Amino acid sequence: MYGIINRALEELVIANFGQEKWLAVKQRSAVEADFFISNEAYDDAITYKLATAVSEEMNMPLSDVMTAFGEWWIVETGKEKYGGLMDISGHSFGEFLVNLPAFHNRVMLIYPKLTPPEFKVTDVEANSLQLHYFSKRAGLKDFVTGLLQGLAKTYKAVIEIQLIKSRDAGDDHEVFYVKWN
Repeated sequence: MYGIINRALEELVIANFGQEKWLAVKQRSAVEADFFISNEAYDDAITYKLATAVSEEMNMPLSDVMTAFGEWWIVETGKEKYGGLMDISGHSFGEFLVNLPAFHNRVMLIYPKLTPPEFKVTDVEANSLQLHYFSKRAGLKDFVTGLLQGLAKTYKAVIEIQLIKSRDAGDDHEVFYVKWN
């Protein structure tokens, strides 16, 4: 993953728990990098080690850490780093989701070594759809839930999310049923 991911996790911890907690997370994770360069590619294991260390250090379930991180990614990192891309991707929560499958194609212009997930939308109705999430990376469904929650905050939408298929249950990808006001 790119350094921007690890930096965003660092910023989340520092903003909510302080610099000392971040240093404790770094020590617990045994990640030796002093800082992360946003456009530098890092081994995925580093991100997973950091997220696990946050979970352990804060005594929080990893799923809660990943959900909070997904929300932070949209509300803070996305707004700051991808504001223009996000603005042109939709004027409403539903419009953004319908356009989500093309979003990472634009991001790949910024990060050419990116191995992005793939999103597909089906069963589109006026206020709901099914969001299919495909990724070579396991364990990120809670992050996606957080992304959806962050988008809802951004667009001031009230949403319901239901995971209807999961790789944990033997499916080949995750499917979220998403309903909004």
